[in-house]
Amino acid sequence: MEKQVYITDKEREKCQRVMEAYAELYENEDLLVLNAGRYGFVKLQSYRIPFGFDEITTFVDSQSLFDDLWEEWVETQLLILARDTPMEEMSYVDIFRSLPGEKQNEIMEKRNDFADRAGIKNVYRIPCTGQGF
Repeated sequence: MEKQVYITDKEREKCQRVMEAYAELYENEDLLVLNAGRYGFVKLQSYRIPFGFDEITTFVDSQSLFDDLWEEWVETQLLILARDTPMEEMSYVDIFRSLPGEKQNEIMEKRNDFADRAGIKNVYRIPCTGQGF
């Protein structure tokens, strides 16, 4: 019987680069991305002893993996910026919009940096204009 393959070799290589580009995220967050071979890449999140990970998401294309990890990264940054301030109760979008334009641009430039490191070409590259992320 032939084994079913769920991810192409080309996408596996791209996903590997995306996973490596976001390496800093794994150090600070309760999540991990692993190469699951022919099944694609899995994001494991919310580890609880002795049960293991509560959330498991599988990716077979690099753009989806990139977008998901970007969202994780930016939300983490916004939570850090809002900690112990009145912004703590705000939505992510409202926190972002409350930041000075320079800080918004800095965050959006980080997306470009991740895209460059991951080799992702079709990412939104216009500097932030305060319209959200």
